[in-house]
Parts: sequence; structure tokens; C-alpha cells
Amino acid sequence: MIANREQLRIPRASVYVVDVPRRREDAEFVLSEIFTRVQRARVLVVAERPDEAASFAMLRLGARGILRYADVSERLLGALETVAVGGFWVPRALLSRFIDKAFRHAHHRTVGYATAGLSRREKDLSRREKEVLELLLENLSNKEIAGRLHISSRTAKFHVSNVLAKYGLSRRADLLLARFS
Repeated sequence: MIANREQLRIPRASVYVVDVPRRREDAEFVLSEIFTRVQRARVLVVAERPDEAASFAMLRLGARGILRYADVSERLLGALETVAVGGFWVPRALLSRFIDKAFRHAHHRTVGYATAGLSRREKDLSRREKEVLELLLENLSNKEIAGRLHISSRTAKFHVSNVLAKYGLSRRADLLLARFS
């Protein structure tokens, strides 16, 4: 347990890896301190079994990644690389639930891409790319997008890549999280 702010030492780093202790309050305190002291900090949270409430709290505080201890040996390097360049590393199922909850709580917003700065580049998208973007924001896979738009999966993948490139993103998760951050 961290007793006070002065006890917490935060060195300069390109990515901060925060080991979430049993007490969520301690992790929230550490994340808050990192973001208070280091502008544009990038944080990867590692936990035994990150529950939904704790994960959502970490994402809302600014964490860019969540990784289970069981996945560290296989995925830590990829997660660190993704978070270091500004991307997000969040399990798909957790991301889906986070977005679903955000949609429910954002009833005053329209379902689409007109928030969180995503509308700035709307003019750069073709009609088809705008359709793909709307389906991406519903968290659909390339195959599901292809089915909805009556195009091949390969064509859907092409459009998804173009949309992500036009927003300067490398992963669809980054687009989804940008929508709600």
C-alpha cells in the first residue's frame, strides 16, 4: 500500500508498466500520479485477472494497455511496442464490453464518428470508407463488414486499412478507444 504521494518515485520512461495490486485504489493512485507528473504518459497495466470494473477504471484514467499475467511471456513485447507508439493493447472481449457500456452511457451522442476528433478527417474518406468506419465503430470484424456491405473480405480489409491509415492509426482498437476517450 502506498501511504502518500512523496513515497512514489516515477522515473522517466517511454512506457510505464503498472502491476495492479489487489487493491484497485492503489493502482488508480499510481496511474493518477503518473499522468499528473508525466504529460502524455503511456501506461500498460498488468494484473492477475483484471476484472471489468477495474479495467474500465484504468482505461478511463488513461491506461493504453491491459495484459494478464498469464499472457506476459507471449505478449509483453508486442504490448509494449504498441503502447510505446501510442496504440492500445486491450483484449477484444473487454474492449467490446467497454464500448458497449460507453454507448449506453453516451445516449446523448449520436452513434457514429462525430466525436473525439474523428470527424476532423471525415472529408478525407470516400463514401465507402465512411460506411466502413461506421461499421468499425460497431466493433465488427472484416468478415462482418464484408457481409453487411456485400463485398469480399479482402475488399473490406483494404477499406479498413485505408480508414486506419487516414486517421494515423495502426489498429482498429485505437480507433474504437479514440471514439470514447
